Amino acid sequence: MNHQEVADRVLNAIGKNNIQAAAHCATRLRLVIKDESKIDQQALDDDADVKGTFETNGQYQIIIGPGDVDKVYDALIAKTGLKEATPDDIKAVAAAGQKKNPLMDFLKVLSDIFIPIVPALVAGGLLMALNNVLTAEHLFMAKSVVEVYPGLKGIAEMINAMASAPFTFLPILLGFSATKRFGGNPYLGATMGMIMVLPSLVNGYSVATTMAAGKMVYWNVFGLHVAQAGYQGQVLPVLGVAFILATLEKFFHKHIKGAFDFTFTPMFAIVITGFLTFTIVGPVLRTVSDVLTNGLVGLYNSTGWIGMGIFGLLYSAIVITGLHQTFPAIETQLLANVAKTGGSFIFPVASMANIGQGAATLAIFFATKSQKQKALTSSAGISALLGITEPAIFGVNLKMKFPFVFAAIASGIASAFLGLFHVLSVAMGPASVIGFISIAAKSIPAFALGGVISFVVAFIPTFIYAKRTLGDDRDQVKSPAPTSTVINVNDEIISAPVTGTSESLKQVNDQVFSAEIMGKGAAIVPSADQVVAPADGIITVTYDSHHAYGIKTTAGAEILIHLGLDTVNLNGEHFTTNVQKGDTVHQGDLLGTFDVAALKAANYDPTVMLVVTNTANYANVERLKVTNVQAGEQLVALTEPAASSVAATTV
Repeated sequence: MNHQEVADRVLNAIGKNNIQAAAHCATRLRLVIKDESKIDQQALDDDADVKGTFETNGQYQIIIGPGDVDKVYDALIAKTGLKEATPDDIKAVAAAGQKKNPLMDFLKVLSDIFIPIVPALVAGGLLMALNNVLTAEHLFMAKSVVEVYPGLKGIAEMINAMASAPFTFLPILLGFSATKRFGGNPYLGATMGMIMVLPSLVNGYSVATTMAAGKMVYWNVFGLHVAQAGYQGQVLPVLGVAFILATLEKFFHKHIKGAFDFTFTPMFAIVITGFLTFTIVGPVLRTVSDVLTNGLVGLYNSTGWIGMGIFGLLYSAIVITGLHQTFPAIETQLLANVAKTGGSFIFPVASMANIGQGAATLAIFFATKSQKQKALTSSAGISALLGITEPAIFGVNLKMKFPFVFAAIASGIASAFLGLFHVLSVAMGPASVIGFISIAAKSIPAFALGGVISFVVAFIPTFIYAKRTLGDDRDQVKSPAPTSTVINVNDEIISAPVTGTSESLKQVNDQVFSAEIMGKGAAIVPSADQVVAPADGIITVTYDSHHAYGIKTTAGAEILIHLGLDTVNLNGEHFTTNVQKGDTVHQGDLLGTFDVAALKAANYDPTVMLVVTNTANYANVERLKVTNVQAGEQLVALTEPAASSVAATTV
């Protein structure tokens, strides 16, 4: 790659005077653009040295790749005269250019609270769905599975008990997450959650009927009668309580010093918050929560299939704004009161929207002749069908516009169809082609048919329109003419650089990695702090922030190890390194360390990505089927191409 020429082409496409600030991370340029309408997007899409572009949080990001992005950045800075900036500087500049929106800030807070507990809710939801499959009548036969096979009754009851736990004790999960988000001690938040679901209290699901029957038990506090009511399945009361708890804790920390602070602050915070919970905050917010839930159910019942259709039409547009991150808060409330609500209408609509976006992306895969586009659409389309739509929406459909529109229309039609048959989910799960496992058993056939409708209605018009408009869109390489060389790669097994839980790159919450734009490989959710060399080789890339390493192995693989998401913003805090660029390393050598607990505490995703950046040089790059992996254990298998295809071209 000629870094000077790449910088020139990037500047020509963007405009030399159109860049407000510039920084870079391990894989991409991060730019704040003055006027994005002036960008020649087609020129960047056609550039062989640009692996992709996308916009997020006010930043326009151009994917170049490890080992090259820093050199392109240096050339770009030299040509524009811009001041070098860090990713934190870029975030500040981008934020300064965006108007404050109190509603968006509030929704961001909700998102921050619910996203961490979604895995627990999904686990409980899927177990609940499995229990429904085992106990529902007229699903596979007239009788339920447990009625036909009584031996499974105990298993079904055990599964139901496990499924109920996350929702029964939801205040504990929410108390922990919300108090942490509000700046308090999360363990005190969990303690308040436990207080709110004490077995000695009247169960939260029975409070209304108990009070209506006149059987509520009260505490007599200085003549004030306080209902001994629990808060199982409640959301808003817990959020209010967590905010008060965190505020009180910070107040006492500020005004009580030394040993007295350690001893008395937790007690004062808990006792005052607890009193306010049962006297004012809890009852008031329970009423607000009931009104909200009844309002949502009433809205669904009154608008019916028309409302579902409109919601489906707009759902993907909502994803673009990020507002969908707040839906778990609403959906949790609906599912926690499933006996009253019947379930959630959000999940079925989300599934139809995701299927539609995936189908439209796959239509482009079959219509295009661009190998670069095929590589992106194949992985992005499959990911969307499985519930992860960001690569498809931002990487393909929005850029081309018509696939996004056709997918939205398909989602609207399919969602209206589901509304006609009153399809609701009874559990949380993956909003995708396999979403049927979270649907009420009697509605599974209608859900499956709705998915087919969404896929077909999105795929066919997108494919036809693409064939008419794309024409011969074979990749037009604007880089200098390539020179012939021989790629020396061999079969190789790459080991895990860290200890943890292995998962697919497609599960990573970053579209550059999840769409495999940089290459294939594996991800690891780390459980230890040491990073070791995954193979013998030479260190080709290091960063002052110590958050990423590049290695070229002796067998020819070019590997990127990226520690966490957006951790470049930490500027080296919580990271150490033992190597420098040019060092020779052997498999198992210590490269450095990173403080996993500190990253989590700072709200950074610590997932480690191992990417084979020269994936195209191999016949196959496959993640080995391992789950719990130790540093140094086999993780990714590389297969060299057939002898007849070894000769290749590089630039």
